[in-house]
Amino acid sequence: MIWILTLVLLLLSDRSQPAAQAPYDLVISGGSILDGDGTPAVSADIGIRVGRIASIGNLSGAPAARRIDAAGLTVAPGFIDMHNHSDYTILVEPKAESMIRQGVTTMVLGESRSAGPVKPGAGDGQIPQGVSVDWATLGGYFGRLERQHMATNIASYVGEEQVWTYVKGYEQSAATPIDVAMMKALVAQAMGEGAMGLSTALLMPPSSLATTANLTELARAAKEYGGIYSSHIRDEGEGVFQAIAEAIQVGKGAQIPVDIIHMKIAHKKLWGRAGEIIAMVQKARDEGFNIQANVYPYTAGQNNLSSIIPPWAHDGGRDKLLERLRDPAARRRMRTEILGGLPNWYNHYLATGDGWGGMLLVSLRSDRNKPFQGKRMSELIKARGGDPVNVLFDVLIEENGSVPTVFFHHSEADMQLVMKQPWTSIGSDGSAVSPDGPTGSTHPHPRYYGTFPRVLGRYVRELKVLTLPEAVKKMTSMNADKIGIKDRGRLRQGMWADLTIFDADRVIDRATFENPHQYPVGIRYVIVNGALTVDNERHTGALAGRVIYGPGKKS
Repeated sequence: MIWILTLVLLLLSDRSQPAAQAPYDLVISGGSILDGDGTPAVSADIGIRVGRIASIGNLSGAPAARRIDAAGLTVAPGFIDMHNHSDYTILVEPKAESMIRQGVTTMVLGESRSAGPVKPGAGDGQIPQGVSVDWATLGGYFGRLERQHMATNIASYVGEEQVWTYVKGYEQSAATPIDVAMMKALVAQAMGEGAMGLSTALLMPPSSLATTANLTELARAAKEYGGIYSSHIRDEGEGVFQAIAEAIQVGKGAQIPVDIIHMKIAHKKLWGRAGEIIAMVQKARDEGFNIQANVYPYTAGQNNLSSIIPPWAHDGGRDKLLERLRDPAARRRMRTEILGGLPNWYNHYLATGDGWGGMLLVSLRSDRNKPFQGKRMSELIKARGGDPVNVLFDVLIEENGSVPTVFFHHSEADMQLVMKQPWTSIGSDGSAVSPDGPTGSTHPHPRYYGTFPRVLGRYVRELKVLTLPEAVKKMTSMNADKIGIKDRGRLRQGMWADLTIFDADRVIDRATFENPHQYPVGIRYVIVNGALTVDNERHTGALAGRVIYGPGKKS
């Protein structure tokens, strides 16, 4: 018996040798490793094999197909963009250049308008030219991504507006109990297909028609599948305190984690009061409720020029809006309400505090307006002459009711205060675009190119608002934990090999409001599922991203 046992041990030993000696696909040597948990950096090597982190330690003598000398560089988990709008641009920009070159290896999509469920032939201006919607459910969209391939990983919420309009269309009426039951069934279906939770954007109709009770019911459906409630709240201006309270109330009512989308004070006359909304969230957290938020490092947001039009004028959708924009009586009413405001309506025109000069036009299609792309609305109005509000109406008619617009409406001090909170993480609110691709003719918000390098360069290195370990945690493990991703967001053996390697002394954004299509510097290498996707600040063309499914995914 002894000799048999000895023989077995020898055979097992021989079998283990080739695995131990097998070359790594990639070794990153000599870097300063931040594991994503906010702890200080350590010096070590990382070995990657078959898409995963195989070893962390001293691998100086280990054979490898490729070695990266990371001496003097910081090695971090790949950045997870908690709030991203690449739902459709990823179909025409699969290399995701503006995101991957920031170090983003995972994008979380689906704010309010998710890519499913969708009825045949449905869609609007958010769908890029040349994209055919050949799916009907969120699961079908995920299948499309898996067949196509892309450079980053993709996760998505199911959007409240998506299920609302699927059931009710764009008519402005309250949801009946039967409507809500149908919406809950759609949320449950999407959660079973892999959604990360329920997401809302409540500023404008039809989403703004949902009551707190409606939202709580829909959030309960997501909670049953382990999801979260991610909310672009109802008002970021004069009603921001009530809107924060509502998000917390939904979390309490549905017993679901909450992530408040790009939390801020976005009305000039309220600047300096961010501490009050922070205190509201902290109080709920102290009571045991999981309320968090994300933030982007800019003092301007992006919406649509049509958001200046009062909510009632949107009843019935875009065609009805265009009819009202042509109607003299409706124009008179809208003009009064735009300039004077309405109760319980977040008015972007009043919020900027700088009127038409606080709006930068992102994308224009008509030949008459195209020269003003990337210019302020005030410049277009001056060139046209006449009443500014009438110019607004005419431009929206000429642009088929939609002009993506950047609004300058919150303060640097407030934004930094929100960013510093231990429960806020980073999300770009951007999309995957590129200067030379199909999206290169637009004039986007600079956050599309600069969010993550800007945090590392400006707010860590220059202003010292955050430490480097804190910032990396807000970009990695915090976001993974929010949506239940267990095998990414940290550098540990056995995790998927999503890594971002950057020069902490050099990293910075270059995209500006005037010239946004500029890649950052200092993001040296990006690895997605073990595939080297950015090599010495150059995209390799690798499309190694995967769909990341939520915890409720049914097999």
